[in-house]
Amino acid sequence: MTVDEQIVTEAPAAYLERYGLMLLIRLFETEMQRLFLKGEVHGTTHLSAGQEAVPVGVCSALAPDDYLAGTYRGHGHALAKGTHPDALLAEMLGRVTGVCGGRAGSMNVIDAEHGLVGCFGIVGGSIAAATGAALAAKGQGRVAVAMFGDGATNHGYFHECLNFAQVLALPVVFVCENNFYGEFTPMLKVTAGGDIAGRAAAYGIPASVVDGNDLWAVREAAVEAVARARSGGGPTLLECQTYRHHGHSKADPAKYRPPEEVERWLARDPLGVAKARLAELGVSEQELSEVEETTRARMEQAVQSALAAAYPDPAGETATEFAP
Repeated sequence: MTVDEQIVTEAPAAYLERYGLMLLIRLFETEMQRLFLKGEVHGTTHLSAGQEAVPVGVCSALAPDDYLAGTYRGHGHALAKGTHPDALLAEMLGRVTGVCGGRAGSMNVIDAEHGLVGCFGIVGGSIAAATGAALAAKGQGRVAVAMFGDGATNHGYFHECLNFAQVLALPVVFVCENNFYGEFTPMLKVTAGGDIAGRAAAYGIPASVVDGNDLWAVREAAVEAVARARSGGGPTLLECQTYRHHGHSKADPAKYRPPEEVERWLARDPLGVAKARLAELGVSEQELSEVEETTRARMEQAVQSALAAAYPDPAGETATEFAP
């Protein structure tokens, strides 16, 4: 059976579950914004609302023990890879029950249990981390994935790691979440040629431009790329074109984006796209409502659990920088 046939014949129930995961990410980001404004989240945050189809589609093609390296906009990356929402939200609030004991915060989450080798505040850092993980993965039958934004493709990490990965035929998939803005700057103003996927040709790496707001399109491209990597075919570059609904960070009101552009992308909200597709596939309104209610309850529980958890006690730490 070809990759295309696998995607077409897959049961709608599998995509309904993925829709629920996309909704979980959206609700998580909504709560992050609310809690940040209440002073519960310390430091900055970078929300991924609007980009949910990319991590969910990509991670649905991975095995549980495959590796993933995310970005500072990485809440969705962590949740899609399997990090429990209670543990992730507690981490955002600096609580001891957080996935990193409340020490990592928003930009530096690691979840080794679920193959998340890290989320990286350094632009392009995820590319290097995933390439390094792929060195180990090659001898383990695993695959490594790097998630990164369009701005990272103009950094040395991108070019050096693509070259290195292709020379050694590493089992790595490079996934660019192209939301068309590097912080506040339009991608086309700072990217020579304006073609990210096309850059892979210089290294002999296959690449695809993917509708990053279409869960089915992302999964199809990811399944093919992951299969190629796992079978020894080397790296692939996926340029998933999407759009963040918020500014770059909490300090950015995103006034630089034309209103008509924002409206056009909001009309293709990945959650709405997925919901409409599920209805076409015969999923009932009741089934969708049940998934939505369950997901909202799960998110509410995560918030309550995190707010009730204690902060780490430096006096009790014996294996950190607080040790005497």
